[in-house]
Amino acid sequence: MQFLTYTLKDRIGYITLNRPEKRNALSFELVTELKEAFRQAESDEHVKVIVLKANGEAFCAGADLAYLQNLQQFSLDENLHDSNHLKQLFLQIYTLKKVVIAQVQGHALAGGCGLATVCDFVFAVPEAKFGYTEVKIGFIPAIVMFFLIRKIGEQKARYLLLTGELIDAAQATETGLVNQVIAPEKLAFTVEEFAHRLIRKNSSQSMELTKKMIAQIQSMPLVDALDYASLMNATARLSDDCKRGVNAFLTKTPIMW
Repeated sequence: MQFLTYTLKDRIGYITLNRPEKRNALSFELVTELKEAFRQAESDEHVKVIVLKANGEAFCAGADLAYLQNLQQFSLDENLHDSNHLKQLFLQIYTLKKVVIAQVQGHALAGGCGLATVCDFVFAVPEAKFGYTEVKIGFIPAIVMFFLIRKIGEQKARYLLLTGELIDAAQATETGLVNQVIAPEKLAFTVEEFAHRLIRKNSSQSMELTKKMIAQIQSMPLVDALDYASLMNATARLSDDCKRGVNAFLTKTPIMW
């Protein structure tokens, strides 16, 4: 691929943004490559956890502004096609069967902040800044809005989306955007160690079903949500992973997933 790399190591699939000269800005082509890389990682039986990271000083500076300027000459239908392209990527990551960890080594702004938002976990260096800056250039943070409100709640989301202000990694942790702030020299090791803990100790099937439920259950009416939860509970009990896990627990046998 031209704008990113995909590598595999010890059951971790690494997707690395590789447009450092453009601060890893999101172009149509990069979004296309990201969608393909996530499809590849999701279908790769040797991958259990995915890490999204980046080369260069910035994690992702958001939309490529030169490309965005060109889109202003396009029709509404052409712009809708482009918008749907990014929407599909965010939804793909959010609903992916495998856990996705964002390893944020630099600023994550606008669409780049959205990219981190839809990941399951975010680890960042103290120097990283986060923000949805679209309102400052007459644009709107439209697609990420749905995911952000789900993640941190409406009040906190309103502040970030309407002010466009940047917050540092510590503030992002307090807000709920970031899980852990790590020193730059320890970031890669900490993410790898966390990924390996998920790989060793958690059932792939259990994490997949839990992610699926998180994505679906919040929009359901109370009774429908509980009926769905009961069905998923009953279904999980009959799975091979559950039988294996319960047996290992009862017999005090170590289990490596």
